[in-house]
Amino acid sequence: MFIPRRIIFEKGSLDYEIGKNIYENFKNKSDIEIIQLTSNKIKQSIPGDNLYDFYRAGKNTLVVGVKKGFKYQSCKPSAHYQLPLVSGCIGHCEYCYLNTNMGDKPYIKVNVNIEDILNKAKEYIDERLPEITIFEGAATSDPVPIEPYTHSLAKTIEFFGEGVNGKFRFVTKYNDVDGLLNLKHNGNTEIRFTLNTFKVISDYEKRTAPIDKRIEASVKVAKAGYPVGFIIAPVFLYDNWKEDYKNLLLELHDKIPKNLRYPITFEIISHRYTARAKNIILEVFPQTTLPMIDEERKYKHGQFGYGKFVYTREEIEEVKDFFTNQIETIFENKVVKYVI
Repeated sequence: MFIPRRIIFEKGSLDYEIGKNIYENFKNKSDIEIIQLTSNKIKQSIPGDNLYDFYRAGKNTLVVGVKKGFKYQSCKPSAHYQLPLVSGCIGHCEYCYLNTNMGDKPYIKVNVNIEDILNKAKEYIDERLPEITIFEGAATSDPVPIEPYTHSLAKTIEFFGEGVNGKFRFVTKYNDVDGLLNLKHNGNTEIRFTLNTFKVISDYEKRTAPIDKRIEASVKVAKAGYPVGFIIAPVFLYDNWKEDYKNLLLELHDKIPKNLRYPITFEIISHRYTARAKNIILEVFPQTTLPMIDEERKYKHGQFGYGKFVYTREEIEEVKDFFTNQIETIFENKVVKYVI
């Protein structure tokens, strides 16, 4: 569970149940700064004269706000729409794309008007009837570390559990899932876990749950009847990478329950970075050992007007062959959605 060093309440956020609950939970803790804004100028309340310091202060800040504007962003290919419950993440993952997309907003923000958010989701579902509409709850966040005192995921899971044509999914690197295990989800929420090798987690994923805790949490939600998926990302090609990733898959196979109602899903994503991300990463993590040598990569033009440095075509094919073959050999009831 995430314990922030400061909590910033935007104007109007204490008028909602989630805002009130957060305030009551932390108001008497002398080591946590409580700030109530009269305007919504968040950044001025977070210390840091440069990006390095501001990033670290922001990662220890929880912003409690009200979602304004209800045109939901698309979330292809994994879902139809993003569901704006939370933005930001407490983790210090050096490679994370949020360093680019939210480099100037490193704080974690929860939107307290969840009834409005879910009512809007219902409108999107009704517009697409009789088709199924899928919502992603972690496109720009990891909502699990703050779930013990927001209960946003629980409310959302039960909302989708009551319906038929809406599906919900989110992904996490954390293990605070106990509050989700006894909910009436009716199989309409897929919980995914991001996994990686011990080397990658220890080198680049600071302040996240260790691999054994993530797998342990995935076992809990699988036993609770949820559809479960795994994102193995980013895949790094280092000495003995195949051995490490194979051992990871074997460990997962040994611990995940058998005879599950739903096949477990896999999404495999190799490491890539943009020029802008690289510049921000080097400013925030000046001692990083991330493999970001442009000359060793292939430059690939992206669909959003900017390019990425990816592994070479031969390396990507090697990654695809390895994971496809290993998952096919090790697992029975599974679906590999993609390897990129």
